[in-house]
Amino acid sequence: MKEITNRSEGRGVGGGSYHEELGRSVASEHAAAGFFASILAGMLLGLGLDAWLGTAPGLVILGIVSGSVIGFWRMWQVANRDD
Repeated sequence: MKEITNRSEGRGVGGGSYHEELGRSVASEHAAAGFFASILAGMLLGLGLDAWLGTAPGLVILGIVSGSVIGFWRMWQVANRDD
């Protein structure tokens, strides 16, 4: 019951307001979705190029690795962004 009261007063559990914590949570989920999308895009591009060029599985592996690097880079940017 006290947590509900704190939320209605605008104070969250971590000391910030409920809306600030919600904003950070949404930003984290957005970063995680971007990470997953980077890996998926790299894999799909690699699959398509492998099918077209007949180089399986080389470009799939390269696509997954490059997608992971890009995903980690994007998450690093989000983590170091000034609020």
